[in-house]
Amino acid sequence: MTQLKSTCVPLRSLLFHLSTIEMIIKPVGWKAEIETSQYHTLFIFSKGKGTIHIDTDVFQLLPEKCYSLPPGSKLQIENGYDSEIQFYQITFNVIQVGESQHTSYSENILPDKHEIAVYPFSRLNRLAEELYAGNEHDSELEWFKQHLHFQDLLGFLFEHNLHYNQSFHSTLSVENTIHYMKKNYMYNITVKQLAHLANVAPWKYTTIFQELTGKKPLDFLTELRINHSKELLIHSNSPLRDIACQVGFSDEYYFNRRFRQMTGIAPKQYALLMRRGKAVKDWTGHEVKIPSHPKRIIYHGETYGDLLALGVKAVGGGYALMDHPIYKDRGIEVQDIGLPINPEKTMALKPDLIIFANADENEYKKISRIAPTVTFNSFAPLAERIQTLGRILDKRKEAKKWLDGYDTKATSMWQQLRSKIKPGETASVFIYEHGKHLYVMGTTGLSSALYHPLGFQPVPKIQEILDSGSGFIEISEEALPQYAGDRIFMLLSTNVESKQATDKLMDTPSWKDLPAVRNGYVYLIEAEIWNYADAMTREWLLESLPQLIV
Repeated sequence: MTQLKSTCVPLRSLLFHLSTIEMIIKPVGWKAEIETSQYHTLFIFSKGKGTIHIDTDVFQLLPEKCYSLPPGSKLQIENGYDSEIQFYQITFNVIQVGESQHTSYSENILPDKHEIAVYPFSRLNRLAEELYAGNEHDSELEWFKQHLHFQDLLGFLFEHNLHYNQSFHSTLSVENTIHYMKKNYMYNITVKQLAHLANVAPWKYTTIFQELTGKKPLDFLTELRINHSKELLIHSNSPLRDIACQVGFSDEYYFNRRFRQMTGIAPKQYALLMRRGKAVKDWTGHEVKIPSHPKRIIYHGETYGDLLALGVKAVGGGYALMDHPIYKDRGIEVQDIGLPINPEKTMALKPDLIIFANADENEYKKISRIAPTVTFNSFAPLAERIQTLGRILDKRKEAKKWLDGYDTKATSMWQQLRSKIKPGETASVFIYEHGKHLYVMGTTGLSSALYHPLGFQPVPKIQEILDSGSGFIEISEEALPQYAGDRIFMLLSTNVESKQATDKLMDTPSWKDLPAVRNGYVYLIEAEIWNYADAMTREWLLESLPQLIV
């Protein structure tokens, strides 16, 4: 196998010693202070978008990115405003073994580069997950095993970045053919031809292609052609035969059959529906042509109850929200399309509109090929969400009617509780999630129902969170008193480690010294029932909150 050496790293004389591994989750808009790294550090990003400043270099943060820093590097990470950011931070020491003495090695372990190439990222992420899972072991033997796991992770990174090996070369070659397909979909393309372009055996080409796209090459090509045909169907009056030819199909009959398989309707029917549709601008700025009266909606987000408030039901959705008693009691059933969205399950439901409560552009590109897709901010205030859906679905009257009714009932509830709540009384909502990570809730979840002119007020530190539009932020246990109100609503996670962290916190002197604890104003409630902010849950809370508080 041909290998090209990069700048030499004296691996045979280097020892790598794991120091820490953390899984860090930060909210929308979070910005870290500028700091100087004390150790060699790896950052492995799995969720969110933003920027990372390393010395004088600036890199765009995206899922499946990895970065390496030597000691002494200046660092700042900044999240964007799309979604929370999630990453692993691994710190370690490197020791160079000499003939007579050993010294610290402070050079970058991957010379001349901070951004690290890895494929498949899923393997790197799995190695990081395994390393993090063993983080709490106390025994010497288990820590020895931790170091072995760490060596595996480093070895994987070195394989891809210190040598340009044939395996990685093959993957890049197949990626290049994907770009070729996107530009030349209208021509006759075969797997044999693509494999030849990539200089990879056909059987191996298909395997790598599926790993990269999740689809077989010809299925991917068909999807490309169908998506381009949709634009022609909407914006031209050309015969079906001409459109089929323009996008690469041999005849209109095969085109018609494949179009039906992918969308559930015939090409001309699709054109008619879309021409009767309207253009809307979604949360993240896409201009999308959608049907005027969609019949098969997929709603992927945690506020499905907003849709129900307008009398609209979805054929598919995500999250385990459907297990909530509110939906079970109403006999509401929605097909689960997975988290993240499973394109095959989504396509099988033949939607004519997808409402996607996420700002992940990569995911958006995948699902918007299936049906018109609009992004939706499920962290926005209730009234804004209902009005937005009313505009998208031509349900403005229904939206106004529901909001007027809800406001009347909410005002009535808080008036009835005036004898139980002092003017200006504050409240806070906390939860441990993702293990031992402590969060205070902001614009989303239960807290969004508590803050009302006649109800509870936020403490100043929580008001800052609300003003920033953050759904929640992570805090340290030491900072908790700054966020604690006169009443505390402690949400109980189903995660075992999070439950243990909650129990441990409530047994500390600092917790017991909080005014809310001393006065008996702490409410322990199940997160999977109480911590939602959709319209149906908000209505349910109007009945349930008084029972809890009284």
